Amino acid sequence: MRPAVLAALVLVLVALACYPAVGTGYGLRSVLQAFMWIALAGSWNLISGLTGYVSFGHVAFFGAGAYTAGILIASAGWSWPIATLAAGAAAGVLALAIGGPCLRLKGPYFAIAMLGLNEVLRALVSYFEGLTGGGNGLSMPTLDATVPIYYAMGVTALAVTFGARLIIGSRFGLRLMTIREDEVAAEAMGIPTFRHKLVAFLLSAIGPGIAGALTARDQGYIEPLSVFPLATTITMIVMTLFGGKGTVWGPVLGAVVLFVAQEMVWARYPYIHPLLFGAIIVAVVLAMPRGILGLLQLKYRLPRTV
Repeated sequence: MRPAVLAALVLVLVALACYPAVGTGYGLRSVLQAFMWIALAGSWNLISGLTGYVSFGHVAFFGAGAYTAGILIASAGWSWPIATLAAGAAAGVLALAIGGPCLRLKGPYFAIAMLGLNEVLRALVSYFEGLTGGGNGLSMPTLDATVPIYYAMGVTALAVTFGARLIIGSRFGLRLMTIREDEVAAEAMGIPTFRHKLVAFLLSAIGPGIAGALTARDQGYIEPLSVFPLATTITMIVMTLFGGKGTVWGPVLGAVVLFVAQEMVWARYPYIHPLLFGAIIVAVVLAMPRGILGLLQLKYRLPRTV
C-alpha cells in the first residue's frame, strides 16, 4: 500500500499546486483557509497531542504572528515574505519566554495559564494604540498577493505535517509520548522532561505565528478581536480530536473534513449553522473519542506514525 499511498499523496499535491490556475476566487480562498487550519491543528497537536499539555490559548501565537508581520509591513516597510519569517521567529521567542513558568504547571493549571496569556496579549495590543492601532485595528498597504500567499500557506501546512511525521517517528517523539502517559515515570527513567516540553512548545508556536502573519497580509487589516479569538483555539482542538490526536495525519483529516462540513452547513443553513456545526462536533467526539485515525489504529493495528 505504501507506493499507492505515496502516489496518491503526490497527485493531491500536484492538483493543489495547479489549482490557482483553474480555481475560482472563492475556491482559492477556501483552500487557503483549509491550509491555515491544517497548520494550526498540526501545531497544536505537537504540544497537546504528544505531551498531553492541553493549551487553550494557542491562538496567542497566531495573533502575535499577525501583529508582528502587520507592524513590520505597515510601519517598517518590510516585504511580506521577510515579515512572515520574522513573525514565526517572534512566536518562537514568545514561546521560549513563557514556556519556563507555564510548562511547570500541569493539567488544568497549564490550560488556564495559556488562556490567560491570550487575554493578556489582546489587552496589550489594545493598549498600545500608537504601535498597533489599538481597538481601531491595523491596516497594511493594499496588495494583491492571494496566489503567492496561497502557496506560502500550503508550504506551511506541509512543513507542519511532515515535521510532525519526523518528530513522531523519532526518539524525541517517543519521549514526548512517554511524558504524556506518565511524566513522573519519564523523569524516573532519566528523560529531561522540561527540556523536551520546552522544545515541543517552541516548535508548536512557529506554525501559528507564520499562519497568523500570512492571514494578516492576505486580509490587509487586523484588529484584536479578529486575531485573538478563543473560537480559533477551540476549532483547532476539535479538528485534532476529530482526526486523532498524537497522530501525523489526524489533524490534516480533521481540519479538512470539519472545514468542508462547516462551509456546507453555513451555505445551506446560514442562520443556525453554529448550532448545527456544534451538534455535529459533539456527536463525533462522543462516538469516536480517540478520533478517526485513533479508531483505525486500534482496529487495524496501524503504526503510530500514521
